[in-house]
Amino acid sequence: MKESLNSWIANRIKEEEITKYMDGEHDFINDEEIWKKIEENKDPDPVRIREIFDKALRIETLTPDETAMLINLKDPDLYEEMKEVALKIKLKVYDNRIVTFAPLYMGDYCVNNCLYCGFRLENKIIKRRVLTEDEIRKETEVLAGEIGHKRLIVVYGEHPKTDVDYIENSLRTIYDVKVKVRNGYGQIRRANVNAAPLQIDELRRLKEVGIGTYQVFQETYHHETYKMVHPQNTLKGNYRWRLYCMHRALEAEVDDVGIGALFGLYDWRFEVMGLLYHALELEKKFGIGPHTVSFPRLEPAANTPYIDKTKYAVSDEDFERIILVLRLAIPYTGMILTAREPKEIRDRVMSLGITQTDASTKIGIGAYSDRYTEQELERQQFLIGDPRTLDELIRDLAKMGYITSFCTAGYRCGRTGKCIMDLLRAGTEGKYCKLNAITTFKEWLLDFASEDTAKIGNALIEKELNEVKEKMPKAYKKLKEYLTRIENGERDLYF
Repeated sequence: MKESLNSWIANRIKEEEITKYMDGEHDFINDEEIWKKIEENKDPDPVRIREIFDKALRIETLTPDETAMLINLKDPDLYEEMKEVALKIKLKVYDNRIVTFAPLYMGDYCVNNCLYCGFRLENKIIKRRVLTEDEIRKETEVLAGEIGHKRLIVVYGEHPKTDVDYIENSLRTIYDVKVKVRNGYGQIRRANVNAAPLQIDELRRLKEVGIGTYQVFQETYHHETYKMVHPQNTLKGNYRWRLYCMHRALEAEVDDVGIGALFGLYDWRFEVMGLLYHALELEKKFGIGPHTVSFPRLEPAANTPYIDKTKYAVSDEDFERIILVLRLAIPYTGMILTAREPKEIRDRVMSLGITQTDASTKIGIGAYSDRYTEQELERQQFLIGDPRTLDELIRDLAKMGYITSFCTAGYRCGRTGKCIMDLLRAGTEGKYCKLNAITTFKEWLLDFASEDTAKIGNALIEKELNEVKEKMPKAYKKLKEYLTRIENGERDLYF
């Protein structure tokens, strides 16, 4: 078994699938240049800051210098103005909808030994497990049939037990599950994937099976820190294999890719710049940037003392600024806020440009169908901060004026990849977002909502209908028709 595992590891990295994308011998993250930009743009001029605000409102990607100015912004009045700009950008690009999803962890075997991760190879207290096909069905039945999720982020470790064959088969199983619910049926319509860096041919296979967004986080863009927390004798120790995995995905014609950094490993200012440089690189090479950006903070994990030793823990105030700067720097992208954060933080930053968040979250292997409720560290990668159910979150969001969207229409209509990027930049996609948010929200209220949530949600739909009638009168008649058909039992109607 050990020889087989070593053989699998030895054949994972293809150097030609790194160097083909490089301009010379250096990768696109220049540590010295990033720090130089941050240092050179201290005390930015207020006039220049407002010019940057205007540029972001035009949904244009900011330059490194412009982003560094926002990182260094100290003026309290301009900072408050930046919050207003962030919300305007979000409403222009995505309207007032929030997309919800759930993470589904498929296994906790891993060949890597990342110092901050509970699933690392040398952590002997973790109860290792990989879901079988029957277990995947049971987990999906709970998620789609009891909770009401339509989207998942399916999470895989880097190990031959969860290789591309397993990923492909598990996605087919997830999409195959269809569960009778209150008035219709529950089914996962989009499965995004968070996995290790894959090879181009493997990514083509996932494209064929219907992968949603392919999500890989660099963890830290700082070369020395990356080397320190990812032992060099492991697959993940290869910085560039991970850095260029989004290039491979786009070459494999995976329409949407998601990037992220694990904040707390290194200075947050550097990581924000790294995410921007990554977006600029993808725009330069492929004409489109990341579909989503994520910004998780380090959380406690079983038998993982590194987390307590980090010098770069991110305060709540800095976390807020991270979100603000990214919202302006990469204005077209979706921004994912997860249940790692406690309720009070999620409520506080939701208005800063968040577009996606999770609910009813369980990150233990088999946790949804096993029904355990305690946070058992030996069964999961880290602790979550917000245990709210999907029903509770939807009700809270509705009270704040946000409509929960379960829309996956764009992926059936071809509004993906460069197409959706163009629509996002033009502010056109937001119109589809509003219409499809209303129809899918109505579906969910009929099929899953508690009485209190249904009452608050239906009141919000009436408010949204009045806005559509005023701003999109041509679409109003068809929207009303769709809602009647949904009330009569039809499902998955979209614009």
